[in-house]
Amino acid sequence: MLQEFINYYLNKINEISCHILITFVTNNNRGQKKYKMQNQENLIFNQILEDNKARIYRICRIYAVSPIEPQDLFQEVVFHIWKSYSTFKGKSNISTWVYKIALNVCNRSKMQFERYNSKTTRLESIQFVHSETTPDKGEQLKYKALRDCISLLKESEKSIVVLYLDDLPYKKIAVITDLTENHIAVKMKRIKKLLLKCITPKLK
Repeated sequence: MLQEFINYYLNKINEISCHILITFVTNNNRGQKKYKMQNQENLIFNQILEDNKARIYRICRIYAVSPIEPQDLFQEVVFHIWKSYSTFKGKSNISTWVYKIALNVCNRSKMQFERYNSKTTRLESIQFVHSETTPDKGEQLKYKALRDCISLLKESEKSIVVLYLDDLPYKKIAVITDLTENHIAVKMKRIKKLLLKCITPKLK
């Protein structure tokens, strides 16, 4: 049953359209001093964004809490990717590097916000945009149950689940989180049990 919820989650989250947002970010900020780059660097940077915009925005959706909007987190992640690009040595896959920056920026933003509002419930602002069809009530309940249960996990567990739900293998999750592959496997086994235990009574 848990795998069914996870599959549903993946299908829904992949419907998110970032085209308008990425166009806004690149066009709106191109003229700003902090985003000025040489033509070649600009082309490379825009290609990195084009290749990774969906995964960046998915992570921002997960970590967004009102009044912090996914769009705000997205732009912050984009800025940090640009600022850090000169330090990228190519020792890891570019998508791995992007995942690390996105998780770090989103985690830091969340912690900063919670210093001022310890009662904020994470994931409360998630609203997925459905491209064509609206899911029925049963599907919405399943998704909400999964979302609410993820919000109850520890920070380290949430990061792992975010990457797992993005369909990453344990090996890549281990590289991004600086944990061992075996550690990820053990944690995911525990996380799945926790999620199943949490979700089951919510759907009865």
